[in-house]
Amino acid sequence: MTIELKIMTWNHPRGIEPMKATFKAFQKNHPEVEAHWSTRSLKDFEDYPIEALAKEFDLILLDHPCIGRAVNTDSLLSLSEYLPKEYVEDLKANSVGPSYESYLWKERLWALPVDTAAQVAAYRQDLIEKHQMSIPESWKDVVMMAKQVPNDVKIGIPLNSTHSFISFMTLCANIGGNVFWDQQRGIDIEIGKQALHSLNEIIPYVHPLSLHSDPIEMLEFMKTADEIIYVPLIYGYVNYSYNNDKSHVIHFTDIPSIQSQPKGSIIGGVGLGVSSHCRHTDIAVKYAMYVASGECQRGIYVEHEGQPAHRTAWTNKAINDKVHGFFKNTLKTLDLSYIRPRYDGYTFIQEKAGEYIHEYLGGKLTATDTIQVINKLIKNSYVI
Repeated sequence: MTIELKIMTWNHPRGIEPMKATFKAFQKNHPEVEAHWSTRSLKDFEDYPIEALAKEFDLILLDHPCIGRAVNTDSLLSLSEYLPKEYVEDLKANSVGPSYESYLWKERLWALPVDTAAQVAAYRQDLIEKHQMSIPESWKDVVMMAKQVPNDVKIGIPLNSTHSFISFMTLCANIGGNVFWDQQRGIDIEIGKQALHSLNEIIPYVHPLSLHSDPIEMLEFMKTADEIIYVPLIYGYVNYSYNNDKSHVIHFTDIPSIQSQPKGSIIGGVGLGVSSHCRHTDIAVKYAMYVASGECQRGIYVEHEGQPAHRTAWTNKAINDKVHGFFKNTLKTLDLSYIRPRYDGYTFIQEKAGEYIHEYLGGKLTATDTIQVINKLIKNSYVI
């Protein structure tokens, strides 16, 4: 009897190629299983309601801020009851930063970490050398670079609405640690104002693409056009670090810090969850376990444009040598990264909060007013 699994991922090689490759390998021991693939945009990956996806698909590649919503709507299968203790211990021990923890909610695991990312810094090494610049280590260095680069190049930063808010939160967490966000009061006013000021310092100098782009759009432009030399905050994509005859290599490194350490970057990545509506839970869980396993992650997964979540892949020298040190050069930032809120209601505020930040950057709101309207948004989101 053929078992059909409907799987939803996202439409980037990082989200498609490793999944299809791992499923093909999985089929060798489970020839009765077939996959039907669907993809969604990066925006829908970040914002589309998890409960709607769970009604249609058996396995879902998901963004961890949806976990609270998923649990409250009974959308995902709790995996804790299916996973052997040794398997869970391996995931914990080999988590890159708080990746494993980001899929825990109410002491249960709702998705397996298969891909890990956080905001890091990106640059074109050839342009850095051409213009005799240094890689910024502090935010002051970023501002200085933005002012000093020649007219034909700029720094960039993806600041569409969602990523404006994420970059703002990274700066808040870097300045104030985990205490900048409080459920009752929202974002600390002084920390928030300092983060907004830091963003605003570079706005006059950034590439015009910045204010409306997401990370993929920024990196796609950066790999071919010789116009963006450096990006201080952007989700890392290993796909752009491979040698390629048709485009330039993009290098990645730790975020520049307002404090002494590259801490507070908003962790992202991808979890593989099983829908609570799935009729073939045993085989779906087996496949998810296979994809998240260390052997798969540092083998088939990363060999097919994947960005693994298993630490043994991130620290593997042979893997790093193929991608200009992408993993080892950003690992410190990942290990010091911050888990954004995951309560039911959070995903509804990201885009709107970013729109308020746009108004601030455009001179339509003061820093204080911006934090106040965002805090009102946060307060209301807890009662959705």
